[in-house]
Amino acid sequence: EAQQALPPSTLAELAGVPAAELAYRPVRLTGRYRDEEYFLLDNRLQHGRYGNEVIAVFELDPGPGLALVNRGWMPADPARTSLPEPPGVAGTVSVLAQVYIPPGKPYLLRELTLTEGWPKRVQAVQVGKLGTALGEQSADLFPHLVRVDAGEPGALSVAWQVVNVSPAKHIGYAVQWFLMSAVLAVIFVFRSSNLRQWLQGRRKRNAV
Repeated sequence: EAQQALPPSTLAELAGVPAAELAYRPVRLTGRYRDEEYFLLDNRLQHGRYGNEVIAVFELDPGPGLALVNRGWMPADPARTSLPEPPGVAGTVSVLAQVYIPPGKPYLLRELTLTEGWPKRVQAVQVGKLGTALGEQSADLFPHLVRVDAGEPGALSVAWQVVNVSPAKHIGYAVQWFLMSAVLAVIFVFRSSNLRQWLQGRRKRNAV
């Protein structure tokens, strides 16, 4: 909330600021969307419906400068036989957004690869990897993803969730639940079998 309450900055003003200080910082982007150049973040569910998040290439004005702007969610073909086509945004626009810093590295079953042509469907957002699709212009790319605010030019279905729990804490919770499950499993075995009586009998025989 403290970060979100800060006045909007330009991406140029945030150059060189550590990532930990950028999370949820408001930014004001002026420029144009490259309507033909966008990524589709796959397997995004909203209200139980399958869809994609549209990550557009945004050209800053004045340049040079590019940013990857997550425009939000839109429905897609569950059979994956076709790709969604987000509506274009004409001309130069001013967009209010927030810098998004993920809480940890994305979990990938395999190395992220980019197909030829546009759009490009991806399983996770790695700004550095996605930037390779821009060729020499990748040097002008802002190194973090930007999420557009609801109601701004180019915004689709926007319902961003603020994540305050780190992956390490999730792992801690998982370990606690697995330990609890193991304890309950041991109790169940003792209560539903004759293992307890067998151990008691063995102890008596050893004592004799």
